Amino acid sequence: MAIQILDQDTINQIAAGEVVERPASVVKELMENAIDAGATAVTVEIRQGGIGFIRITDNGCGIPKEELPLAFLRHSTSKIHSAADLLTVASLGFRGEALSSIAAVSQVELITKTTDSLTGSRYRIEGGEEKGLEEVGAPEGTTFISRNLFFNTPARRKFLRTETTEAGHVADLVEKIALSHPEISIRLIVNNQNRLHTSGNHNLKDIIYTIYGREIAGNLLSVSEEREGMQISGFIGKPVIARGNRNFENYFINGRYIKSRLISKAIEDGYKSYMMQHKYPFTLLHFTIEPELIDVNVHPSKMELRFKDGEAVYQMVYHAVTSALSGKELIPTASLPEPKVPNQPEVSDQPESQSQPEVPGRPEPFEKKRMEAMGIVKEPPSPYGKEPPVPPSAEEKKEEQLELFDGRLLSEEARKRHRLIGQVFDTYWLVEYDGSLYIIDQHAAHEKVLFEQNFASLKSREYTSQYISPPIILSLSMREAELLNRSIDVFRQVGFEIEPFGGSEFAVRAVPGNLLSLAKKELLMEMIDSLSEEGGRIAPESVYDRIATMSCKAAVKGNTNLSFAEADQLIDSLLKLENPYQCPHGRPTIISISKYEMEKKFKRIV
Repeated sequence: MAIQILDQDTINQIAAGEVVERPASVVKELMENAIDAGATAVTVEIRQGGIGFIRITDNGCGIPKEELPLAFLRHSTSKIHSAADLLTVASLGFRGEALSSIAAVSQVELITKTTDSLTGSRYRIEGGEEKGLEEVGAPEGTTFISRNLFFNTPARRKFLRTETTEAGHVADLVEKIALSHPEISIRLIVNNQNRLHTSGNHNLKDIIYTIYGREIAGNLLSVSEEREGMQISGFIGKPVIARGNRNFENYFINGRYIKSRLISKAIEDGYKSYMMQHKYPFTLLHFTIEPELIDVNVHPSKMELRFKDGEAVYQMVYHAVTSALSGKELIPTASLPEPKVPNQPEVSDQPESQSQPEVPGRPEPFEKKRMEAMGIVKEPPSPYGKEPPVPPSAEEKKEEQLELFDGRLLSEEARKRHRLIGQVFDTYWLVEYDGSLYIIDQHAAHEKVLFEQNFASLKSREYTSQYISPPIILSLSMREAELLNRSIDVFRQVGFEIEPFGGSEFAVRAVPGNLLSLAKKELLMEMIDSLSEEGGRIAPESVYDRIATMSCKAAVKGNTNLSFAEADQLIDSLLKLENPYQCPHGRPTIISISKYEMEKKFKRIV
């Protein structure tokens, strides 16, 4: 087959395939253009999932009339002027491919007006072919309309999902941009219905409440970290609001929503001792990084980037997360929902003569309050589909004061006022303190104590070696042997003596003294299998962490009867830990039930 140059129409459609995947891709590019244009308010309107109609209106600087045809040419941009600018690009868009790609696969109408123009301009282009340019009356800013996406490429249009699914992708994208720019008022209209409206008042927590609701907004910890050329601010969630996937891990770099394995790993490593396996945290972090320290010119979607110093970014994120989590009272509160009893007679807290007349369709005030507590009646939604932010309740304020004034369960001062009640089911210990009942899982608590003690001794090099006879023989694959050889010095530092035994076998002749009772072949193989590889080397922390975790197998089990003195000693040991609230696997060591919840259950209060 002869080599030939593709025609311009084919070139444009190939380029469009890289940038425009679905309606959400169009919305992303146009919203980023609006933000780059200095807009303080952006409205996104879609119909038919964005396939049939997209309109994005902003109050930015607009486009001069004479530049409109030029704006739709490939690689035309006002964001950069030379290749050198790629090293310091600060705008969200810069490739000059968005408008040309969108125009190549849809029917586009653009209405725009600059501040110094008397009239606006309307420009129409369909499938990359110019259809008209005229003067019109228009407000300052730009309105971009896209109709019939992929009208000229039916083969690509058939790969789109249902209108509902495509609208969901658009909504998710608009929410991400709203979270990345709390200083901009953003509105989303889907099929003539308001779905989202942010005020642009710079309050990130208000937007989190609007998008994610009360539970998430009520369980946030603020994050702030700064290092040379880099800064992090925002919120992370308490472990109680963990999810089963990474959908709630949000982070933005210089206002751009991105995905990064490095940042995800740093976040999850920071949560490692606070959260169960296969659970992922809520995070909303804003990074400000000097442009020369990152490369955003990696992929047309601009969702990925490279770091000049990935290790520095990892350490900053990890430290920011652990700093926010450490020292907080992260004890889950167990609620006691009241079950609905069929045909239960109504109870009134007023004399019969003072009862309010019944209004059809509206429950009595007491019954309404009781039903709301049971989750049966909810307040009507606000016009944008989410409840507006409300001041914290008295209980929420009390929780904040516990952290501020150190009235925590596991503090030296609080310890004097504990009342140790006893053990139930040979597993859980009950402690009364400050209007709440605290339930401690003896196995999880002892696991945590042993983990922290052993980890601390390993990190401070306070260990001894114990020779074993006969030695433990390990048969390793080539990959396992490579991992072991890379970290053999670390193993020796903590008290292991391991040497080749011929072929693919290794002999373990000595182990750390505190692991003598646990030095079994299966556990050693498990430790080698779990070694993590970062940057072409084995991290010593991975070895320390695994060794400490192995020692947890010596923890007292459930269904074991402990004495009051042993339980007292266990609680004293918990006091000395930085994070006593989760075992090494992320399970809670302590839960609480408030006196208020119990009195509600026994109908002492209503």
